[in-house]
Amino acid sequence: MRRILLVDDEINVLNALVRAMRQHLDIPDLQIETYTDPFDALTRCAEVTFDVVISDFRMPQMTGVEFLHAIMEVAPDTVRMILSASTEFETVMSAINEAQVFRFIPKPWQVGDLRENIRLALEYRDTLHEQHALADKQRVQEGTMSREELAKRKMEEEEPGLLKVKWGPNGEIIM
Repeated sequence: MRRILLVDDEINVLNALVRAMRQHLDIPDLQIETYTDPFDALTRCAEVTFDVVISDFRMPQMTGVEFLHAIMEVAPDTVRMILSASTEFETVMSAINEAQVFRFIPKPWQVGDLRENIRLALEYRDTLHEQHALADKQRVQEGTMSREELAKRKMEEEEPGLLKVKWGPNGEIIM
């Protein structure tokens, strides 16, 4: 299953993006989630793993660069892309440098470009995932990581937050 998160303060843009993706992306089991509030989107990223996040650059609550920088902290393996009507060089460079943005998609987007950028982002995500798996396997072989730790990482990757227990003041588990 593939998961894509879209964040834009304009619901019409989100609806158009979803429509374009549903019509032009041939990705089995594609799940697309949309948010107009970047804080809600960050909360969701702490709950589930997304392959790709596409954020608007200009939003009233925070900029797309700030949002994607926060995503980088919460979900470092999620591929980050930015969508913007601004094509100013400084805007593009700040997005790339500060939030390690994979691609910059101009508004209005071309469906072919959108499709190709998402395809490349998913390939990149798969490569990152394979590299991490190989590195973890090597650590287990070297003895710098236990098999239990490797199993915990896999569980946490599949279900973020699964292994983090929040305790209440009286010893109760907070859900």
